[in-house]
Amino acid sequence: MEVITSHTNADFDTIASMVAAKKLYPDAHIVFPGSLEKALREALSSLSLPFEIEKLKSIDLEKVTRLILVDVRSDARIGPFSEVAARDGVDIHIYDHHPETKDSIRGSVEVIGEYGSTSTILTLIIKERALPLSPSEATILMAGIYEDTGSLSYRCTTTSDYSAAAFLLESGADLVRVSDLLSNEMTPEEIDILNHFLKSETKYSVGGVDVVIAVGSVEKHKDDVSIIAHRLTEIDSPGALFMLADAGDRIHLVARSAIDEVNAGLVATELGGGGHPSAASATLKGLSLIEAKERLLGAIKKCVVPKIIAADMMSSPPISIPPNATIEEAEQKILRFNINAVPVCEGGVMFGILTRQTASKAVYHKLSKCSVSEYMTTEYETVSPDTSIDDIRIKVFSHGQRLLPVIDALGTLKGVITRTDLLKLLQDELVEHPGRDGTGRRTRSLKSLMGERLPEWVMKLLVDAGETASELGFRAYAVGGFVRDLILRRDNLDIDIVIEGDGIVFATEFARRQGFHIKSHERFRTAVLKTPDGFQVDVATARLEYYEEPGALPTVELSSLKLDLYRRDFTINTLALDITPPKFATLIDFFGAQSDIKEKTIRAIHNLSFVEDPTRILRAVRFSERFGFGIAKQTLNLIKSTLKLDCYRQLSGARLRDELKNILKEDIAASALTRLNELGVLNLIDSSIKWDRRMEALFERARDTLAWYRLLYRKEPVKVWLVLFLALTDQVEDASLMALAGRLTIEGRRTREILGARRHGIDALNRLRHDASLSASESYRLLNPLPLEVTLYLMEKSEDESVKMVFSDYISRERGIQKTLLNGADLMEMGVTEGPMVGLLLERLLGKRLDGEIETKEEEEEFIRAALKAR
Repeated sequence: MEVITSHTNADFDTIASMVAAKKLYPDAHIVFPGSLEKALREALSSLSLPFEIEKLKSIDLEKVTRLILVDVRSDARIGPFSEVAARDGVDIHIYDHHPETKDSIRGSVEVIGEYGSTSTILTLIIKERALPLSPSEATILMAGIYEDTGSLSYRCTTTSDYSAAAFLLESGADLVRVSDLLSNEMTPEEIDILNHFLKSETKYSVGGVDVVIAVGSVEKHKDDVSIIAHRLTEIDSPGALFMLADAGDRIHLVARSAIDEVNAGLVATELGGGGHPSAASATLKGLSLIEAKERLLGAIKKCVVPKIIAADMMSSPPISIPPNATIEEAEQKILRFNINAVPVCEGGVMFGILTRQTASKAVYHKLSKCSVSEYMTTEYETVSPDTSIDDIRIKVFSHGQRLLPVIDALGTLKGVITRTDLLKLLQDELVEHPGRDGTGRRTRSLKSLMGERLPEWVMKLLVDAGETASELGFRAYAVGGFVRDLILRRDNLDIDIVIEGDGIVFATEFARRQGFHIKSHERFRTAVLKTPDGFQVDVATARLEYYEEPGALPTVELSSLKLDLYRRDFTINTLALDITPPKFATLIDFFGAQSDIKEKTIRAIHNLSFVEDPTRILRAVRFSERFGFGIAKQTLNLIKSTLKLDCYRQLSGARLRDELKNILKEDIAASALTRLNELGVLNLIDSSIKWDRRMEALFERARDTLAWYRLLYRKEPVKVWLVLFLALTDQVEDASLMALAGRLTIEGRRTREILGARRHGIDALNRLRHDASLSASESYRLLNPLPLEVTLYLMEKSEDESVKMVFSDYISRERGIQKTLLNGADLMEMGVTEGPMVGLLLERLLGKRLDGEIETKEEEEEFIRAALKAR
């Protein structure tokens, strides 16, 4: 059986090539291995094809003896036919105009050339063999050529494309029909998506070559990617355009280039796709949009040769190890920073290089305690800071050296260059562009918004902080929720400042100038500043966190602002506000936070975010419910994948407790708990926690009771989160509750007493429910030993209005404020002997007052005299 097929995302050049191939192989079956582009899918019904396109499932792949590939030769792009191509005995014929890739298939017949389209190759063969073409077939082939060459205008267009087009025109091709086939009217939804991509465009400069990257979501319009990319090139006419479209379960890359300096095909090949210099594509799976963009930038930097020198691209200061370090220590450092090689260096002097492979093998052979100097490589290439990029490429790629040390004239190690290095922030370097600065970040001034939303003293504090940082040679940024809520116009004065420099040095000097109290933490390079009136400012050194194991506390290394923001949980929390003069009040957005805020989306920054810190799942739900934002589809999939790993067993109880407390304090706590229950998180925290409509109703009643208590303006404080925690764990058995408290490291004598008192409280509630004859004094004696938190919880646990009234009267009129008019001294003056009898009589006296039997001081005195006489 002969089969003609192509790549998994067919376009007009594909179908036209199939039409032509059918002329050469009249007995072959035509099958698409994947989907069709929208324009082609809509046009197919109107095309008078001279053959039938068969469905993949109707073909017995085991019976295929000859495979004819058109417009493709990449093993990764032909779907299930890759297995056929790999089978012995299958004859493969290839007709393609794409450049060779590492996964290119070899055939017994290969007709491959650098033409604008595969349709051109097959048209010229038909012409050479004098095979007949109908006007309809000529029109389809012309559409294939016109699509891939931009109507013979792209730089990939060759004279052969013109010759083929001329032959097709002579054969009756209808250019009006071609125009109709290739024109695509956009729907309002598609126009809205196009507008989103236009607004997301960022222009980068790589060695003076302009490259535009646009990102966006197309979950509901997956088939529109090529159309949108085409429209973008029509509107902006960029030299090179790379569009990343998030389709939910994968990210599509569409690359277009009209300049010789950027080969779209090479870039796409780096990302697992392919194409030719002017148009290419790739599909990326298992990455977030942010990670995909970082991967794309790396590919662009690799494929477009910038005119820079070693000093511009090296990683500095380099991560290194001393020669007396052990192999075990070296391997830990290599794994920690995810690097392939590390320089062996001491005092700036290079001794050698140790690779990941060498370290791993040494550990395998039980040499982990040996020194690095025994197994390091001592023969290696180096470059100087002013070495050209061309010389660097030869040393790194041609000589196969994993790590290239950069040594200055004095012999000091200044930095390193690796094959996988992102070249620090150079790959994000932007040329001047409206609304952007020169560091890969979207910027705009928030000075007027700050003046509108912030108190005067806060503005002055930020100005003074920026000036202090500037004088120390540092840069200061306000970051996190403070900036996010400023954009959202929500009140938030929790100020976090990140310092590019030394956070503790800055905090110490700022505290001295302002008269603030300072508490610093050397390990994390952070500090807490407190003003005389108790206001708090958190200061941190720009840092990069790594996690030694899932759920562990992070370890911190010094870093830049972008890397510091990259370690955060969600894009909406990655905004930074430069407070250093002269850029004071400049908003910085590396990761599209403003777009996600506008789209009301919670999006994780990278795909291991929840594995590294499972508490982020609780945070994602809390932010989603608080702001009314949706959780991005990919982020939701990452949450579900992480929950399957059962990371909560390894998670610090204190961190889990703090996140749970944060949720319980929110107004949206009930809806957040409902969402956590739907995800299965509550069950992972403790399998005995039950959450249903009845529990949600109890929880909301508990919140109402707390609001009622606040309106009483009582002096007795209440732990709000603990009342709600009691409501949340209402169905948890007493022993399990105390075990959960231990798991969450809920500490403090009073807190543990409150949880322990729940059993006595439920006993008291049951008695109130079943004994309606209890007097006020008996109810008082029943409830008074209970902590306030337990009493408030019980008030709403009881749905009986009469029982609720008992609780209400006790809390509002009796608890802590009900007392007799006589005191102990009065009783002793009346003849009561000092001792237990005084307390006993006062208690009996209070009981009489509570039951309404005594009201005046005279009646109390009469009761005491009667008691003494009876005695």
